[in-house]
Amino acid sequence: MKFLQERLLLSDKGYSDLKKAIFACTLTNLSIMLSSAIPILLFGQLLKPFMGQEISWSTMWVLLVIGVLATILVFIAAKNDYKKTYLASYKEASNTRLRIAEHLRRLPMSFFNTKDLSDITTNMMADCASMESMLSSTIPPLIANIISVTLTCVCLAFFDWRMALAIFCTMPVCFFIIWCGRKLQLHLFDQQVGVKLAASSQIQEYLEGIKIIKSCGLSGERFQTLNKALLAMKKTAIKVELASGILVQCASLILQASLGITIFIGTVLITGGQIELYPLLVLLMFSTQIYGPILSILSQLTSLFHLGTVTKRMRILLTTPAMEGEEQDIKDYDIELNQVTFAYGKEDVVKNVSAKINTGSITALVGPSGSGKSTLAKLIARFWDVDKGTVTIGGKDLKQIEPEYLMRSMSFVFQDVTLFNDTVFNNIRIGNMNASDEQVVSAAKAAHCDEFIRRLPEGYDTTLGENGSTLSGGERQRISIARALLKNAPIILLDEATASLDPENEVLIQQAIARLVEGKTVIMIAHRLRTVVDADQILVLNEGELVEQGTHKELLEQKGLYSKLFYIQQESLGWSV
Repeated sequence: MKFLQERLLLSDKGYSDLKKAIFACTLTNLSIMLSSAIPILLFGQLLKPFMGQEISWSTMWVLLVIGVLATILVFIAAKNDYKKTYLASYKEASNTRLRIAEHLRRLPMSFFNTKDLSDITTNMMADCASMESMLSSTIPPLIANIISVTLTCVCLAFFDWRMALAIFCTMPVCFFIIWCGRKLQLHLFDQQVGVKLAASSQIQEYLEGIKIIKSCGLSGERFQTLNKALLAMKKTAIKVELASGILVQCASLILQASLGITIFIGTVLITGGQIELYPLLVLLMFSTQIYGPILSILSQLTSLFHLGTVTKRMRILLTTPAMEGEEQDIKDYDIELNQVTFAYGKEDVVKNVSAKINTGSITALVGPSGSGKSTLAKLIARFWDVDKGTVTIGGKDLKQIEPEYLMRSMSFVFQDVTLFNDTVFNNIRIGNMNASDEQVVSAAKAAHCDEFIRRLPEGYDTTLGENGSTLSGGERQRISIARALLKNAPIILLDEATASLDPENEVLIQQAIARLVEGKTVIMIAHRLRTVVDADQILVLNEGELVEQGTHKELLEQKGLYSKLFYIQQESLGWSV
């Protein structure tokens, strides 16, 4: 059964638990069969007077005691069954979700550019839930039923092979019907996954854009798109259930025809004197008991086909190559780019860029929108690996440095701040999980956060809501800076940290940034060129190429792109409406 571990993407512990679950389900089935055999044996004793024999009351009492013990055994086996199947499958599904989350954390950002978030969410939630169901309600009972049915078939064959053959003769036909419908079901399962993802994407888009939808009066139009996606999901679900239901019911009808065949064969045998009445009745009663597990096998097989669709998606995700590297000793933080080229898809967005950023210096990346500034900064942070050329820190190639180890040397302040639905305290502490309470408060004060935090209902223990929805843009930005201050990394990346802020917030954030960058190697992206006039060097990008490089004064004297952009912004300061 080792192939099940690979097919289900199970951990070693999960595989071990699966084997225990199969054994537990088999034990439950056998204990139920034992308890079912007792009434049949009691019935045989009650028939003795009709065959000219006396009832053995001592045997009746023994059977009664065995029946009570068998009932207790069924209870114990069922309890153990639940523990080994459901509880174990819940743990394995939880561990799989954590494994996916851990793997996602190590993937390059290029992966997320090609994947819809609803698709990844489905991997972590719906697909893992399906696997959980398979591990608890499908695979262990399925294999256990196969084992118990096989044992029953062998036992009945020893009892009377002709009757056993009559009972099980339609089984191959039933399984053949289910197998013939496999391709259709797999096609429908793939289709169902597609429409579910489309519906999830539409729901997410609708909820995220609800403000725009309401303000622009798009409710009817956008709701119609969502409605179509949900209707498509409903129709596909009906097709899946219909196809599976028809196949299972056809197989069930053919299987139950075995009962008629068994009665016919039994009648032929008893009239021919080849079998006695009591053994015939026992076999007929056993045949009614055996069809339940067989029908369960048939219905579980259709669910098993869905397993391939679920695990295929999870396998693609978990086998996506993660960024790798080694923990290397970085002694200085000189950053050098040598003929760096990078593309999103087929189009290069950074083209043959070469530059050096010295330790302790401030370097500004400027240029028109879409010129590659943010991309270049993210290449330095190894959010992506370069397609050509090299990026080095302290003379070491970033591709050789383990990403998490690299991140310890960097702090980020982005224009779009990400805050978690947690307390203010914990959102700041993300910068350094080992920081003391006093260090967190000190970082908040340095970032000019302390005053507005203490005005919140529960101060530092206030839960911020999803992505800090209860705070203003300036407050969220200052918490991001407090987080970076607490981390105290030697390299700071600032991506439009003061863009779109009111003058009061901009002044406070500039003061916080001044504390943050003191003595650090700083790479800042800016559209407001007046904020970079004191930078040690300015790299001017245009259409992915480094077109100018120097200090503010040197670039003005060159009268190139930087000079043009600077004077346009200076003129715009005098505009009024």
